[in-house]
Amino acid sequence: MSVRKFTSQQFDEFVSAMLKTGRPVIAPQAKDDRFAFGPLSSPADLRLDYDVTILPPKKYVLPQVEPLLEFEVFGPYQSVYEGKPMILLGVHPYDLAAILQTDELFRQGYYDKHYMDRRKQITIIALDVVRPSINVFASSMGTATISKGYDILLTVLKDGSILADAATDKGQELLRLAGASAPASEADLKARKAVWDYNAAGLNKHVLLCKPSFLPKLLEQHYNHPVWEEKARLCYSCGSCNMVCPTCYCFDVQDQVDWNLKNGQRARCWDGCLLEHFAVVAGNHNFRKERSARFRHRLYRKGKYVPAKIGGEIACVGCGRCITACTAKIANPVDVYNRLIQDTQLG
Repeated sequence: MSVRKFTSQQFDEFVSAMLKTGRPVIAPQAKDDRFAFGPLSSPADLRLDYDVTILPPKKYVLPQVEPLLEFEVFGPYQSVYEGKPMILLGVHPYDLAAILQTDELFRQGYYDKHYMDRRKQITIIALDVVRPSINVFASSMGTATISKGYDILLTVLKDGSILADAATDKGQELLRLAGASAPASEADLKARKAVWDYNAAGLNKHVLLCKPSFLPKLLEQHYNHPVWEEKARLCYSCGSCNMVCPTCYCFDVQDQVDWNLKNGQRARCWDGCLLEHFAVVAGNHNFRKERSARFRHRLYRKGKYVPAKIGGEIACVGCGRCITACTAKIANPVDVYNRLIQDTQLG
């Protein structure tokens, strides 16, 4: 499929055409001095130059609170499916990599129809990073660029022009809404390659001292390492690192009965393994009562448990949100993994 080139004005016209389709266009916008994904109402509000959003776009694929079914007490019930067509615009490669991992996890075993029905209706327009954030380390995790999973990939060139590469029929159909544009030249494609090459190495504020593929083997050796207790002494168990993580997908399921005591709703909501009651089961037994056990589980989940389920991909994409969100300054996965690497070498 051909790559199209837009001026900034032509791209604004393309965004305006998308807004007129009636489908919600969810895109990064300024929120004070930070950025957040939200419904777009005007091309003027779109920020393709954002560094990182407060929450990942995952929240539109796996909502923070999602109704699953409605019921009558001691009566019938029916499933609820809220997915609707949507355009998710401006997704950075690392966030798209996280969405693709979540797709695989919700596809495995018990096929999650609620998740997958919503996901199939979302058109994803990815965006190569224009401005690195202060804590990004996507280069270390191999997620600074991406070559699959998007319907359209946008790349902003140094001269301000924007290349749009449609990779699917959905993406090609969307590009037909665009008015004026031109085929990308060989020079344009060379300039895009320069962006990819820079990002592949340059989005690395925290450098991992090993290849990500080595992490499962590394963690096998250090289940009882003192770092888990050392870090956990400062942990508030607030779960902020879980809530901002694009690869965390754990949820709790709750039933809420209406005031009339006749009707109710079952919903799932985000949950996190750092929260004190996350692993509590019937009988009030807590499988991970100690903070050190919960802290360790988070890092093992990213570097060992999830990779075993999805073909080796590490469940950390290097967005750096956990580092920014943690007021105790202990959430940086690279700090912990590098400590284990150094102690392995010394041993």
